[in-house]
Amino acid sequence: MRILLYLATNLAILVLLGTVMSILGIDTRSTSGLLVFAALFGMGGSFISLAMSKWIAKKATRAQVIERPSNPTEQWLVDTVRRHAQQAGIGMPEVAVFQAADMNAFATGMKRDDALVAVSTGLLQNMGKDEVEAVLAHEISHVANGDMVTMALIQGVLNTFVIFLSRVAATIIDNFLRQDEEGGGLGFLGYMAVTIVLELVFGLFASIIAMWFSRRREFRADSGAAQLAGRQKMIDALRRLQAHHEPSHLPDQMAAFGIRPKEGGLASLFRSHPPLEARIQALQGGQ
Repeated sequence: MRILLYLATNLAILVLLGTVMSILGIDTRSTSGLLVFAALFGMGGSFISLAMSKWIAKKATRAQVIERPSNPTEQWLVDTVRRHAQQAGIGMPEVAVFQAADMNAFATGMKRDDALVAVSTGLLQNMGKDEVEAVLAHEISHVANGDMVTMALIQGVLNTFVIFLSRVAATIIDNFLRQDEEGGGLGFLGYMAVTIVLELVFGLFASIIAMWFSRRREFRADSGAAQLAGRQKMIDALRRLQAHHEPSHLPDQMAAFGIRPKEGGLASLFRSHPPLEARIQALQGGQ
């Protein structure tokens, strides 16, 4: 699943829609009117990103959807995903494999009954079947919990405030620069440029909030995986990931629902996943 490509896609759409707002000449002097338009464009941008998520995921990772299993491994993947999907009460997702040396997986899609679950070749090569089963159960739990739609709703609210605040701030700057009623100020192009820059800055801060939410959802998906596949299998899968120190090459757009390695420092604010040790401890504590 920011920054991550999901947020980058969302932010690009947000800036595009915001530019359209400026070109259409939406009156920023009307606070209520601006807020309504910001909500429409902000929520719209988020759900456009969500609607495109499966297509982007397949293109970004070059994932090959398993239409008809061609070997025992593919057959096992499809059967395992189908079993977990039935247990979780969701429709059968598309199952795909993408080429990557690191151990990774992700789930995405706009609907619980029309999702995509993909795993890397590195995960299949470096994990045992029980561990892979737990990872698949984790991704199925994300789908069953509606995490993709919920995240889109949260991102839509954040987008609304990004659009709204960027234009309010740009208007304040424009008014401050005006020396008289006939001249000064930012001008139309200057106003648009300042607005875009502010959208990018505010969007960066919004992504911190989105990533905090994503980290919280990981614990719930781990708990769901423990119920579907077994608590010890999920713990073993996380421990296997702990021992794997290769950097992740999963396209960033998938990071909200993929497996990410541990990061530190300021980058931790933008991590979509909590530290693996914290996840293991939560499972061991029965959460």
